[in-house]
Amino acid sequence: MAPAVNHPASVTFVDDHTHHHAHADAATYYGGVEKHSRARTYSHSQIYTSNPRRTPAFQEDWHMRARRLSHDEKHVSNPRRFLIDVEETIRVVLEQEDTDGDFQISVTDAGPKMMALGTATSNGFKTFDIRGTYMLSNLLQELALARDHNRKRIILDESRLTENPVDRLSRMIKNSFWNSLTRRIDGDGLEIITADPKNRTGRVQPRIYVPHGEPEMAEYYRKVAREKPHMNLDVVVLPPKPDDPVFVKSLNSKPGLLALAMNEVDDGKGGKTLKGIPFIVPGARFNELYNWDSYFISLGLLVDGEVQMAKGMVDHFIFEIKHYNKILNGSRSYYLCRSQPPFLTDMALQIYNQLDRTEYEANTAWLKRAIQAAIKEYHTVWVAEPRMDPKTGLSRFRPDGLGIPPETEATHFTHILEPYAAKHGLSVLEFSEKYNNGILKEPELDEYFLHDRAVRESGHDTTYRFEKRCANLATIDLQCLLYKYEVDIGTAIREVFDDELELEEDFALQPFPPTPEAYANPKRESSKSRLQNSDEWFERAEFRRQQIDKYLWNESKSLYFDYDTAQEQQILYESVTAFWALWAGCASDEQAYSLITRSLKKFEVLGGLVSGTEESRGKISLDRPNRQWDYPYAWPPHQIMTWVGMERYGYLDDAQRLAYRFLYMMTTAFVDFNGVVPEKFDAVKLSHLVDAEYGNQGIDFKMVPREGFGWMNAAYQVGLSFLNIHMRRAVATCTSPEVFFNSAASRLSESVANSGAITDPLSLAMEALNL
Repeated sequence: MAPAVNHPASVTFVDDHTHHHAHADAATYYGGVEKHSRARTYSHSQIYTSNPRRTPAFQEDWHMRARRLSHDEKHVSNPRRFLIDVEETIRVVLEQEDTDGDFQISVTDAGPKMMALGTATSNGFKTFDIRGTYMLSNLLQELALARDHNRKRIILDESRLTENPVDRLSRMIKNSFWNSLTRRIDGDGLEIITADPKNRTGRVQPRIYVPHGEPEMAEYYRKVAREKPHMNLDVVVLPPKPDDPVFVKSLNSKPGLLALAMNEVDDGKGGKTLKGIPFIVPGARFNELYNWDSYFISLGLLVDGEVQMAKGMVDHFIFEIKHYNKILNGSRSYYLCRSQPPFLTDMALQIYNQLDRTEYEANTAWLKRAIQAAIKEYHTVWVAEPRMDPKTGLSRFRPDGLGIPPETEATHFTHILEPYAAKHGLSVLEFSEKYNNGILKEPELDEYFLHDRAVRESGHDTTYRFEKRCANLATIDLQCLLYKYEVDIGTAIREVFDDELELEEDFALQPFPPTPEAYANPKRESSKSRLQNSDEWFERAEFRRQQIDKYLWNESKSLYFDYDTAQEQQILYESVTAFWALWAGCASDEQAYSLITRSLKKFEVLGGLVSGTEESRGKISLDRPNRQWDYPYAWPPHQIMTWVGMERYGYLDDAQRLAYRFLYMMTTAFVDFNGVVPEKFDAVKLSHLVDAEYGNQGIDFKMVPREGFGWMNAAYQVGLSFLNIHMRRAVATCTSPEVFFNSAASRLSESVANSGAITDPLSLAMEALNL
């Protein structure tokens, strides 16, 4: 039985969006007002009942209908539309189909997966069955969106329920998810972004920290606090050196948001005011600007034509380098000592290449600011001690910081702290407080947290690859990123700035080539003492490439490995970040060939690329649990970097195959689990229901996904650009990679056989003998 349509019996609804495309965004599709005309002449006695020619089957009779698969998408001249009462149909769908009570319709629900809806042309009198998980979950999503727009009744195109899942997900990312993940730090946006799910101090007072030297910004936020007293906003100005470890630790009990870049705009009253530049956050518990997330997000934004949004994120990074001395892990007070994998130069150049060419001078001035900021970050963070290891000339993740990282879950370090607490006869909470305050000294614990902070700076938190040694490792991923910085900076100086660039900020330039003696000498050249030219940067890049080959490349294993600068040896943990050398361009053609022909198979699984090999990770047990950046988990950064790197070296077929695998996994999850787009996947089981220390982000929503997850959204949009039409259609039908590529291989074999070519090994050997 179809859900009742509660409207007066004397009226019939007309299609109030005939001028809208069936797949328009929700605001356009549901944004109008309800329209109706006089009723048709159906028997009035039947208006609130089901079609009498059909046996009712609902609630206690639902078992009389078998579970059914979704209808295929139809392209017909007279498309079917349904007349739906929004609230009543939501109630019926959830009551009948949502058997596990999570407000989602997924393959794990045990409902009949079938529901009758009244057609619009019959004023709800005739019904048509909606079948299968995908159509019913789409129905629930559409009803939730209609409710968002205060619609009581809607006329719904069937094509919104049968929509090609690839088109639907890509459309939702472009038109909805990016908007939902957009934040601004100003009077209009503060209430949303000051919310911090990671704050476990028990104090939820919103607080914003404004950098020293920005008095107008500080006054602006004080004015916001006065005008919005209900927010109880605390405005604090930071000292000139905001990243002093002792000071940063003192903020742990009063965490807050860090101010970011703003533009001066008209206030509408003849004066000027400040307005926050919008940016995209990763989503879920990560409600602030992040470093490496933003790079991958920007790639997705560029695919979707959101160039200005991506440009604004670079503006924020320039601001962070100026005021906070680095691109921060994230824009909260507890991240002030810590950066993340550096991507600024490639991010800026990608955006610069898509800016309006008619505004050449403004674009060049913007790129100049970005490159100047990257040079400052390079010299003051990545090739400065303690991150630089002068002996090898390679860089490490090695941030400053004191005490226990405060942004983690309350119990995250309990197993580490318990033995120390027991030793002092204290509870874990009491010991943590005394240790953080420096009352109790534990050098072994200091060493542990040095490496733990380094793991968090690496972005790969956590993995057995880095356990208790990360701060000593010259990782392959960091060397590739810095090699790319050096090449990008040199290229920009040569191609855009006529081979000379003046640095406007005064900071110390680190010696080159790096040696222990040069770094031991406290004397440093000033950044303002000379112009920068491309030759020096290309020399730096070539030096780093040689050091990567010397310390990180393993010829016998055809793979790059991390180098432990303390033990002076390679760490033979097999990581997929070895393929970042292709993205950066620091691998030779021979190394690229070895990587792809001999090592790729170690990481390639059904759903794409796993972070590391099962052999390197080792056995999992109660005492040795899963880590989320190890096997069998797959993350968007690793996929995107490898796709792009393979394409760069001419291995497009391999890039397409890997992109197909990852997008297949994303699409099947989207189809089977109510539109979910998570932070990460188990690529072996093709599941987002992962059993790692932080669980998964982006999966906690009701009825309709609102945000997806930042870099997973980007991976989908970027990945689609790698697929040809045939692949895109196959992904949309959820054709397994094993089926798709085996059938493709079969077709190739057939074509070879038809051409008369010899393919079996024995015949080939005989042919060679004959020659």
